[in-house]
Amino acid sequence: MNREKLQENAAKLGIGKYSRHVLLCTGPTCCTEKEGLEAWEELKKQIKEQGLTSGENACYRTKVGCLRLCESGPIATVYPEGIWYASMTKENIGALVESHLVNGKPLEDLVITKNPLPRDQASSKES
Repeated sequence: MNREKLQENAAKLGIGKYSRHVLLCTGPTCCTEKEGLEAWEELKKQIKEQGLTSGENACYRTKVGCLRLCESGPIATVYPEGIWYASMTKENIGALVESHLVNGKPLEDLVITKNPLPRDQASSKES
């Protein structure tokens, strides 16, 4: 393992400075691969257009093959809040970005469940 190279890559990506992490399933079980990839492209576009690539509200995004719910996709989850969403199609991504990522208000009508990360526990483990 080349730890220095990994740390350099992480720094270039801004890892460690993000306030949220969005994971988006691109199918093929919960949705078609086409629907998943269209949603992914829209998520990338919206994050960039809303200025969420850096700064106080910066959001990291990861495209995943399966979040194991396998129904009503694309499925997305936003951490550290741990909000899980259904139906994150290209048409719904803009509302997700605007409401949740920009304004901090989850889209309750598309929420499946919640599983927030315990911020205090994570901080104490690092000490």
